[in-house]
Amino acid sequence: MEFVKWMDELPFIGKLLLSLPIVDLTWAIYRIIKGVNNKNNGLLIVGILWVVFGSYALWLVDFITTIILGKPVLTDNLE
Repeated sequence: MEFVKWMDELPFIGKLLLSLPIVDLTWAIYRIIKGVNNKNNGLLIVGILWVVFGSYALWLVDFITTIILGKPVLTDNLE
């Protein structure tokens, strides 16, 4: 899907900005779409949970892991 590819190819600063509160919803949508595309229920569930709890606390996890790893945590396929 084009959205997933676009998100994967974002530069570091773009990924970091999308990890901030409220805008972190973008990463939740990314996880949901990627989970549906790859038929991965684990990633889909994480994406849904990120929608619910992301703007409260999980945005900080995305922000820190983006700084450390270069991308938010739990955006790869969960087995």
